[in-house]
Amino acid sequence: MHFPQRALFFDFHTMPANPDVGKNFDLEEITSQFQKIGAEYVVFPARCNLGTAYYYTDIGIRHAAMQRDLLTELADACHRKNIRISAYINAGLSHEEGLRHREWLVLRTDGKTYTEDPLNSFFRQMCYNSAYGDHLEAMAVEAVQHCGVDGLFLDCMQTAPCIGIECLEAMEKEGVDWQDSQQLYAYNYRKIVNMATRISKAVRKVKPDAFLYFNGIDYEAQQEIGTYLEFECLPTGGWGYETLQVGARYLRTLGKPVLNMTGRFHRSWGDFGGIRTEPSLEYDCLYGVANALGTTIGDHFHPRGDINYPVMEMDARIYARLRKIEPWCKDAVPLTDLAVVMSKPYWGAHWREPEAHKVYLREWNAICAASRMLCELKQQFNVVSHASDWKQYPLLILPDYTPMEVENRKRIQQHLDAGGKILASAESGLDSSQNAFEFKEWGVDYIGESPYDPAFLKNGPEISEGQPDMPITLYDRGLQVKAASGSKVLAEIIAPYYNQTWDGRQGNVYLPPDRNTGEPAVTLTDQVAYIANPVFTTYYQCAPVPMRQLVANLLKKLLPRPLLRTPNAPSFTRVTATSQPGRRMVHFLAYLPEQRLKTCQMIEEPMIVLDQQIQLREDERKVKNVYLAPSGEKLPFERTSDGYVTVTLPCIKGYALIVFDEQ
Repeated sequence: MHFPQRALFFDFHTMPANPDVGKNFDLEEITSQFQKIGAEYVVFPARCNLGTAYYYTDIGIRHAAMQRDLLTELADACHRKNIRISAYINAGLSHEEGLRHREWLVLRTDGKTYTEDPLNSFFRQMCYNSAYGDHLEAMAVEAVQHCGVDGLFLDCMQTAPCIGIECLEAMEKEGVDWQDSQQLYAYNYRKIVNMATRISKAVRKVKPDAFLYFNGIDYEAQQEIGTYLEFECLPTGGWGYETLQVGARYLRTLGKPVLNMTGRFHRSWGDFGGIRTEPSLEYDCLYGVANALGTTIGDHFHPRGDINYPVMEMDARIYARLRKIEPWCKDAVPLTDLAVVMSKPYWGAHWREPEAHKVYLREWNAICAASRMLCELKQQFNVVSHASDWKQYPLLILPDYTPMEVENRKRIQQHLDAGGKILASAESGLDSSQNAFEFKEWGVDYIGESPYDPAFLKNGPEISEGQPDMPITLYDRGLQVKAASGSKVLAEIIAPYYNQTWDGRQGNVYLPPDRNTGEPAVTLTDQVAYIANPVFTTYYQCAPVPMRQLVANLLKKLLPRPLLRTPNAPSFTRVTATSQPGRRMVHFLAYLPEQRLKTCQMIEEPMIVLDQQIQLREDERKVKNVYLAPSGEKLPFERTSDGYVTVTLPCIKGYALIVFDEQ
């Protein structure tokens, strides 16, 4: 079955007192707009987070002002135009139902069912162990059968832990101590996944081929219960521009179709009058297809059904551009040289217990920074968890805090036994006792926490390219290590005069470098480059360019012939490579997110890049022709002595798709 590549997602969260719901829905005109946009798939609510339904339900609460079977009619209109449609149901929030059935609400550990801010949509949440669970399951089946939709999008599955009587009895039966925070949160996550599993089984009984997605459950938990994945990421709505570069490279390893969900809002969901700049929305969509993802654009329908033509027209222009390049994107496979290891899968739904979440965030921040660095360096990589195979990657990166629990230890040993390379930093590689490094290949012996705060980096000649000839601040405290026999020391630690401390007389805040300690800061063995400080966390916190250059210099040693080389490409550009039978593609994006004043991250216009050279490693795949898609404009190319095909693009404005045809 063809999975849709261009979708539209509509919120329809509507206050129960609104008098105009459904009054002006011209379904023929609306679906004609969907056609003009080029949408293959639409999501529209059967029941919103306010708890009212938009079809003739016998189970739920129909919105009081609605005088038509809205979702059923919309589904019929979409199907007449060969557009598939799923029903949205907010599983974790259903405010009108919670108002009328207080016994269905989550009872939090502080004894409250409401949080203190009733203007936060999550102030009142539903408990799946209460009678609401049966109600939700029945309504999901009813919506699919009654409305004739093609599937379900279940939102806000993640809810807070509950100590209502149903949950207390269920936990007691399982031997769970609810007063133990870790046990409580682990049980809560099992409860959430169980609810999704119940819905999946019930819906598949009546519609075996239903599209199913559960938002708020870790993606890997949906391997059996869901049919596809959506990566919700509105860069201007709280996610920022760092999240997509990690999520895209992670989700594409999980073996399911993926839609990259962005939105048209200037701020976030529910911003009726907010609209992003077209280049900003275009960037999100192009970034997704460049990473082998489909696209969803999120919106919010007016209760009356008023059509927001400026938004529809912008969507149509963007999707028209995507349709033109679709022949070079359909079923394309990402090409990679290396992988960043992520032991705790995004988005951390299984790690919501407060202390566990701190550990999760520490690792996540380092992974975000590693991904950002690699994007700036134009490396081709995936972000991998235990759900995918690591064997295809000649190089693994373990950023700062990758734990050596059993599965990681086994996979890393296999990687080293196969001759693979590793770039590790800080605590990555320490054994579970945190007293020694797990593998001799690391080439260092653990002494303890570094006594220096801050320390300074003195680069040796082998990793000095692009670095200032001066002591470079290592802003975050690292480890004190000793180089093992056979390990090459590439950089050393310079100590400060004083640590950053209060000595009873003065606050020591002026901390110049003092002396070279001779202690290793960076080491290299035949297989492992190791950095003693958490350079990725430092890059996440304040982005010092010398930290990125350090990683770049080590990558040249570990991966001397990367798949792509883009000499002098600006750091803000993003470049990805994909493959189809008989050809490979390089996507070059030139857009610059800019922080504007307090909270706005803005892309207002595409950037222009001149005379950009792109070098693709030929890899015994004989290139016969290079051209730009979709125009077909031929590009002259040359071959280098070290096995690369080189082309030069005179001018790139925002985006270019370069196709390398092969014999």
